Amino acid sequence: MVIYGQGRKVSIMNQEIQPKYYQAKVTCNCGNTFTTGSTKQEIRVEVCSKCHPFYTGMQKATRADGRIDKFNKKYGMKG
Repeated sequence: MVIYGQGRKVSIMNQEIQPKYYQAKVTCNCGNTFTTGSTKQEIRVEVCSKCHPFYTGMQKATRADGRIDKFNKKYGMKG
């Protein structure tokens, strides 16, 4: 659709081809829920900002410690 107004041509989006936009309910495996805008009505996620280790500060460094010790031992570095 084209509208002429104030001496200029303005195009408007074709409403028939645009996806519907919903206030989606997002549910995490940890039980946390929040709403966001999406083309889907409901979204399920495995990890959210409430349970992700990076955001909660509960990162497990024990696995990394073994790799660091192995690297230091391999190249003769002192820890």
